[in-house]
Amino acid sequence: MTFWQSQTIKEPLAKNSLRTAEAFNMSLQSCFNKPNDSLWEVLHWHPSPSQLEQFVTLQKLLNQFNEQVNLTRLLKKDDYWVGQIIDSLWPLKNELNSPEKVLNCIDVGTGCGFPGLAVAISLPKAQLTLVDSTRKKTSILKTISTELGLNSRINILTQRIEATGHNLTYRGKFDLAMARAVADAPVTAEYLIPLIKPSGKAFLFKGRWNQIDEKELLKALAPLKAKINRVQRFELPLNRGTRHLICLEARSPCPTTYPRPIGIPNKRPLGFQEVDNLF
Repeated sequence: MTFWQSQTIKEPLAKNSLRTAEAFNMSLQSCFNKPNDSLWEVLHWHPSPSQLEQFVTLQKLLNQFNEQVNLTRLLKKDDYWVGQIIDSLWPLKNELNSPEKVLNCIDVGTGCGFPGLAVAISLPKAQLTLVDSTRKKTSILKTISTELGLNSRINILTQRIEATGHNLTYRGKFDLAMARAVADAPVTAEYLIPLIKPSGKAFLFKGRWNQIDEKELLKALAPLKAKINRVQRFELPLNRGTRHLICLEARSPCPTTYPRPIGIPNKRPLGFQEVDNLF
């Protein structure tokens, strides 16, 4: 085979490779397109251009790190914008309309950083503490918060939340304590209530919610000296499902017994008869 014959064969191959690469890049770029402006109408709020860029950067960083650690499957197109961003922010509609308000917030069991990172981007005066027990995840979140320029407002803890709840640096210090898809409501309540200020609120992000769930939660709230402030229902855009916000508040200071030692809240949720007999 002559040199020119080999070049004739290689040239179409090179062109095909280039076309494949271009198609891949176009497909990848479409995954990171900014959403239609109408999507934000459900929040009665719209991010600034710089906030929108931060959301896009966050999406790209999470996709990058998701190849190393399995963080979440909701990272492409509307899965990200609705399933992560809107789902993280809809319970904070009131706060979004008061962006200058100073808030101290904690995100318990933050996982891949939601709702905490979305809240940090959206509320420029908020201080966020993100807690997760998995060091690989918290290491990634530290890198992401730095890349987003948010590290001065975000504190990331690698810790079990039962320990955080007894740490005087954090106990009773937060205006807002949040947990999204962490555990059943009685367990999550035991994690969050010890963290909030007397005037603070605890937000439980839930999917389904019914009278049985509420009855179980009320049993758990009694020893925590807390109560339900409100329950809100929300339909995610694009038929992505129904969500509920369970907002809790303290009736009086949470007893120092809670949260119980590591693992106990999940194994023996408050309100069950065997728990009452043991503690």
